Amino acid sequence: MKAWQLVGHRRFELVDVPVPEVDDGQVMIRVEHASICGSDTHVNYDPVLPEERYPLPPGSPCHEVVGTIVESRHPAHPVGTRAILLPENNPGRGYTSGGLAEYLVSGKVIPIPEHGNSADWLMCQPMGTVLYATQEWGNPGGKRIAVLGQGAIGLAFTMLAAKQGAQDVVAIDPLAYRLERAREVGATATVRPGPDPLGEAVLEATRGGGVDIVVDATGDVSGLNCAVDIVNRFGLIISFGLIAPNAVVPFNHATWMRKQARLVPVVSASTPTPTRDIEQLVRLRELGWIDPALLITHRWRWDRAPEAYEMYSAHADEVIKVVLEVG
Repeated sequence: MKAWQLVGHRRFELVDVPVPEVDDGQVMIRVEHASICGSDTHVNYDPVLPEERYPLPPGSPCHEVVGTIVESRHPAHPVGTRAILLPENNPGRGYTSGGLAEYLVSGKVIPIPEHGNSADWLMCQPMGTVLYATQEWGNPGGKRIAVLGQGAIGLAFTMLAAKQGAQDVVAIDPLAYRLERAREVGATATVRPGPDPLGEAVLEATRGGGVDIVVDATGDVSGLNCAVDIVNRFGLIISFGLIAPNAVVPFNHATWMRKQARLVPVVSASTPTPTRDIEQLVRLRELGWIDPALLITHRWRWDRAPEAYEMYSAHADEVIKVVLEVG
């Protein structure tokens, strides 16, 4: 089968690899769509990795994948079911560990409805991981929430905060087109960082109230310090964005201590139930409560994968979310 493989810094090649084998408790899907996550670019694609890291496993970096089950050794998921799969790493068995491949094997399966475009349902995967993170803020009614970064993940936080009834949702990003999209999906105010202190702009956006909860969805080394700077005393900071490996993260410890803010990292993929909140998001979309497919800005053929990663990395063409149709 064919798979894209990152063989060097920002350099993909289309390679031939064996079709993976299916173990007990797993299924194989014929991949229909794959989408790019910010962590795919700024953790693996953008930085110059150590020479021994190249090439990455075939299909990587990509972990947002949907398709139809063509082989199953999982009694709950028969052949013919449409499903999102969370990739698993098992190079000893010849598995591809990423979604840029024609077939993918995994035991982490999220069935999707038979109706609708599978690319649209795929967006439940990234927003499902955000839904998991929002458990940390509990009931946001009456609270003021700021979201640092308005890429696809930051916009998902903005959408869910608005849907869950936050009093204020302040979207923060240096790119004007992202702030415009944030307004469209529920932000009550937007802030574009400038020469003045960010905290002053946030206070103005919240009529002097400040923010009780700050989400760092930037994937930038400066994001955590920004969150500490603007959060209210005794507030909550949710750290979601992943940064490049071996990056040094500055941290304003004195301000954090003075504010006594609670800092919580969230990574749903490392939980015992990584599919649970994605399954919940699928149900919520089917009920019409929220539609993460609104974040898709580009739908491209699979043969444009290298171009798509370059566009995503450069924030070009007002990209928010790009979906690749495999075939």
